Amino acid sequence: MPLIDWKHASRGSSPVDWCEDNYTFSPHIAEFVNTFSNILFFILPPLLIHLHQPYARQCGRGIHVIWCLLIIVGASSAYFHATLSLLGQLLDEIAILWVIMAGFALWYPKQAFPLNWEKLPDGRKKFKYLCVAFSLISTFLGFLQPVVNAFILLTLGVPTMCLLLLELKVENDLRVISLGRRSITLWVLAVICWVNDRIFCSWWASVGFPYLHGAWHILIFLASYTAVVLFAYFEVKNNMDSETPILRYYPSDDFQLGVPYVALARDVNGNKEGNMLVEKKVHLI
Repeated sequence: MPLIDWKHASRGSSPVDWCEDNYTFSPHIAEFVNTFSNILFFILPPLLIHLHQPYARQCGRGIHVIWCLLIIVGASSAYFHATLSLLGQLLDEIAILWVIMAGFALWYPKQAFPLNWEKLPDGRKKFKYLCVAFSLISTFLGFLQPVVNAFILLTLGVPTMCLLLLELKVENDLRVISLGRRSITLWVLAVICWVNDRIFCSWWASVGFPYLHGAWHILIFLASYTAVVLFAYFEVKNNMDSETPILRYYPSDDFQLGVPYVALARDVNGNKEGNMLVEKKVHLI
């Protein structure tokens, strides 16, 4: 028996139906607000790819994989809410799983690696293989039994925020701390919206606002992409002695409600100052 057949792609085949009334604004889109609230997943990742070009050249292009996966998450979510199909639901949940595991593969703390892999020169590489294997197995199980996806995603979101909290505890840069607090606050608000839409739908519908899942899309994207920026910053700070990360904002660095990104000292202050920082570290050693 195939894991997916054509009936799973049909409209309304998903057992999940969110609080928003179906086909209210368009005869072709099941949940209009929930579909178009994914717009940030398409707008910001291309800008973030551009802003992180210097970072990618010096520290690895894996960060671009995260931004591309976020676009896939937005597309999968939009397809799911537009059709309420089981295939759309699975694609949405599995895309979220893969973006979380990609983040773990890139930035999970080395000291927490299993089997003392942190002491091996290829420890990070081995951990990446482990993350890929876990993602493949979870994807297969998710197609067999979709409830597995919800369990996995709920268990992965909490440790991600805990890791962020641990990094912020030892951070001294007030701008980084402020962004970290914002990211965690957004994540908490997003979870509150998700739970309210799922459990207290009848009350929110009675007051004329059955759109909290759309708010979840906006809040969880803002929490996710700021967390990615922070983990990229911590990776350079903790594991790349030759580079100095700087948290900056677009379009103006003085406007801290702009789009945050990670720059390197050599790019911000010029190659001369960047080389001086490296030489200083060499002398200290």
